[in-house]
Amino acid sequence: MPRPPRARRTVTQMRSESADAAQGAESRDKNGLTEAEFLASYTPKKYPQPSLTADICVFRRTDGGLQLLLVQRGGHPYLGRWATPGGFCNPDETADACAARELEEETCVSGLKLEPVGLYSTPGRDPRGWTVSYAFVALDDAGSIPVAADDAARAAWFDVAATLAGPVRDGDAVTLAIAHEGTTLTSEFTAREQPITHRLRAQGVKGEGLAFDHAQIVADAWLALQGL
Repeated sequence: MPRPPRARRTVTQMRSESADAAQGAESRDKNGLTEAEFLASYTPKKYPQPSLTADICVFRRTDGGLQLLLVQRGGHPYLGRWATPGGFCNPDETADACAARELEEETCVSGLKLEPVGLYSTPGRDPRGWTVSYAFVALDDAGSIPVAADDAARAAWFDVAATLAGPVRDGDAVTLAIAHEGTTLTSEFTAREQPITHRLRAQGVKGEGLAFDHAQIVADAWLALQGL
């Protein structure tokens, strides 16, 4: 009696069988370790690790012009200097969640939509050590009344005036005067168009009165709002 012909396996079936076999065998690295063995022996402190912080530039548009929410630092470093709200991220939260939490803790302002501005990692930007900050921008046209809390000594809306009138273009030199009750802070920079996204970023920033590198962060956040 003739044997029935064997069913031919399709290419899809063979690929599926190959994938199943690969999943069944544990992959090992050049040292012969499985992933579980590698992770069990891994030491997180083997490589230096920065602290991650979040900074938030909150602007609001009023009949008198643009304003920026700042806090006066109640502790070292930069004791008494004005800064954007922000702080250190906890291991169990995202940078976005940290930004929202720190904003509420320091100013009692909450419920705003936050958008990322950029990552700031210049060596030496924080005298406390290696710190990388993820900065955000927000608009608060509802007119929140900030109340200083946590490690902020004061919280206030500063008027923001730019020397440049009209649309900002690549190569424009801009000075932001950030003023409140006789205190004037500045951020001077050149607007530069990025080659891929064509977004404007601040280069060659020189600031007066703001803590850390917040003159840079404020400049980038201000540029992000142009055209809105």
